[in-house]
Amino acid sequence: MTVDEHKEPSDDAQRVAELQKQVDGMKSQITEMNRTREATGENPNLSSEVQSLKEKLDEHSK
Repeated sequence: MTVDEHKEPSDDAQRVAELQKQVDGMKSQITEMNRTREATGENPNLSSEVQSLKEKLDEHSK
């Protein structure tokens, strides 16, 4: 991580950390979607839940 002259994280480093946190959250959502998709194969009633999660992921990725 880069630091400025006051030993504080730079704006760029803070932004990268922020974006990484968002990416990690999206990865968790994708993992949950995949689990739900697998369960949907066993239970067709869950397909609406899969669609809902997909829509949420699409919203977050904008």
